[in-house]
Amino acid sequence: METSLPGAPDLPKTPLPPALPDLVRAEFAPTTVYLNTASHGLTPARTADALREAVRETVEGRIDLTRWFAVIERARARFARLVGLIPDRVALGAAVSAHVSLIAGSLPPGAEVLVADGDFSSLVNPFAMRADLKLRTAALDGLADAVRPGTALVAVSAVQSADGRLADLAAVAGAARAHGARTLVDTTQAAGWLPSAADAFDYTVCGAYKWLLCPRGTSFLTVPGDGGDLVPLQAGWIAGERPWDSCYGTVEELARSARRFDVSPAFLPYLGAERSLSLIEEAGPEAIGAHDRALAARFRAGAAELGHRPVPGDSAIVAVPGLGGASEALKEAGVEVSVRAGNLRAAFHLYNTAEDVERLLAALPRA
Repeated sequence: METSLPGAPDLPKTPLPPALPDLVRAEFAPTTVYLNTASHGLTPARTADALREAVRETVEGRIDLTRWFAVIERARARFARLVGLIPDRVALGAAVSAHVSLIAGSLPPGAEVLVADGDFSSLVNPFAMRADLKLRTAALDGLADAVRPGTALVAVSAVQSADGRLADLAAVAGAARAHGARTLVDTTQAAGWLPSAADAFDYTVCGAYKWLLCPRGTSFLTVPGDGGDLVPLQAGWIAGERPWDSCYGTVEELARSARRFDVSPAFLPYLGAERSLSLIEEAGPEAIGAHDRALAARFRAGAAELGHRPVPGDSAIVAVPGLGGASEALKEAGVEVSVRAGNLRAAFHLYNTAEDVERLLAALPRA
């Protein structure tokens, strides 16, 4: 029976739509209290089935590349629907840093790039590696005010990995437009529970192995309808308008869609991704987000009752400064969290429950 936590907000009677608890039970079977989605999401049963079947096909010589590429295109389309775009504006890759490197490599010498203090390295490092760019940082809550004439690009994570803080994306986008700057938003820690329209920004990048529950090795880049200012520096055969006619020599015609920015997709991860994205679509990011945030709010209140000071906000990621040392004891208690920037970091997703929150709180020391 659930124990009521003093000061904790009551969870909705039905935190997910009525059919979804059954869906979650059918898809997930964790043997721990898994509160570490901000590091890696759990694999749904439907995804595991797709991966096993694909491996069997490679073992038995039943590889059907035409069918596999068709599944990969379904994955592209599913992601596009989740972010409110047409598939032609979505490019596929394997890691966020590769997408960001493409953007960094397309900027002219001397361009100023503005990023948030302490943002995730995969978003920042590709710009730092170009000595001819001007990289400037500002506090997350002052990022919009820090945009100035001459700023070429503002790059920020929608949700901060270290502590779960949410960026004021509307303010950042508005300030960028006012100064003629482009915007790049990393949605890795947001897509799947924090709905947003990719069309509000010039570029977005997303590592899909966290909240979207895809296998690692799947990532997405969204671009303007005209491709923005990007140069397809990574263009291989897959980037051709007719890929099977682009296998040898120079590609005569690049894809007229964002596929010109694709890297050749890793088959197994993307065959799994199509199934994982189908689950996120079925559950709905709005419903998932309401569930995740309710659990996170319950944990914030409970941690405060224990004398701790969790980072405030309305994020599915909760960081508690000074508690990083408790992670090993939590692991021994069967509770999986992570430590980032010295913070204990708990991340709540659709497969988590109020009981998970109670077990986490029960295992924490008082301040």
